[in-house]
Amino acid sequence: MHVRDIMTSPAVCVESTRSLADAIGLMLTNRVNALPVVTENGLLVGVVTERPDPRNELETRSGHGRLADLFRSSGRQASEYVHSHGRKVFDIMSDQPVSVEPGTVLRDAVEVLLLRNIRHLPVVENNRVVGMVSRTDVLRALLPLIADKTAPSDDQTIRASILKEYQDELRLGVRNIISVEVHDGKVELNGTVTDERMHAAARVAAENVRGVVSVADHITCVEPFEGVTIPPPPL
Repeated sequence: MHVRDIMTSPAVCVESTRSLADAIGLMLTNRVNALPVVTENGLLVGVVTERPDPRNELETRSGHGRLADLFRSSGRQASEYVHSHGRKVFDIMSDQPVSVEPGTVLRDAVEVLLLRNIRHLPVVENNRVVGMVSRTDVLRALLPLIADKTAPSDDQTIRASILKEYQDELRLGVRNIISVEVHDGKVELNGTVTDERMHAAARVAAENVRGVVSVADHITCVEPFEGVTIPPPPL
């Protein structure tokens, strides 16, 4: 799957010289939370999102303490003031926009969203903004794939898939023993593990197998005894 398959297109853009009120109006009218900012020629120069701190509109102080002020340069304070009180789009926009192309693999776009800690990505083709992709778009695209996990599958295949997941991913070891029974897509897990985290992982692994309807978890977690040596069985 690629960005072009899930992006919102055409993108609603705003010019950098427009007012903040104009940008807000575009967001409300088009029900979007972010706008690509473009020049008169349509080149991407930034992104403007919902105002991060509405307290400024209520004439309340933005919240830096005196100690924090000591470590901020006057230039940085001035920059922050402009960003929080500006009335033009170019004052408040993020001016180093990260973008992707329509042919970008969706996995790569998701990595950009997560690594940059952003929620929206302009989609650019031939130096022109052709769409926007957001975390919401990604979730919307993933929903059918998640729902497809409940597609019909025979019990034997389900059980084999769960056991394979346990072997390949969890590597249970000799001290973690889990039995798996499946009837009409309903999974029943029994056995013992020595770590509560392994217990949770076993349940999640079963829930994610295609065709599973429900999981009855009867696994018991038994903490290992420290300092106790178990002798080998007699020959």
